[in-house]
Amino acid sequence: MDIHAVFSPFWLSLEMMLLIITSKMVNYKVCFIASAKNGVMVMKISEVARSIDLPISTIRYYEQIGIITDEYVLRDQNNYRVYTSDIIHHLNVVKHCLAVGFSIRDIQSMISKNGLSKDEHVNLIQKKISEIEAVQQKLDESKQNLYDILRSDITCEKGFGKY
Repeated sequence: MDIHAVFSPFWLSLEMMLLIITSKMVNYKVCFIASAKNGVMVMKISEVARSIDLPISTIRYYEQIGIITDEYVLRDQNNYRVYTSDIIHHLNVVKHCLAVGFSIRDIQSMISKNGLSKDEHVNLIQKKISEIEAVQQKLDESKQNLYDILRSDITCEKGFGKY
């Protein structure tokens, strides 16, 4: 009989705990320690907030608007919210989507579809690339207009926009 088979939930939990603790050490200080509830690693909202550098209010807001779905939220014996350790990856994906220009509504839409086909995924990204290129074009035009103003010798000494 393999001892790992008997104690595999224990080893998995211990391994996950060590991974979480080790990956979240800053200046030799542990940011959070996940605990196990019914074999599932759970974290308090403050631990989630610290580990992904988001305010607690943002996490609550994401829960209210459906960015954080019920699959990530559990209740402890005191009926407090606790989050599965999978919430870290989920919220990092949300942060990444926001960083590349997706809006909260875009993210809500993606989450509500509960999965995207390869074609939907490609179309969504191509659309976002097109939006970014359009904004870049506008910025280039604005920059050129500013260079034109510099070359035109307009000063403000005699009043705004007077020569």
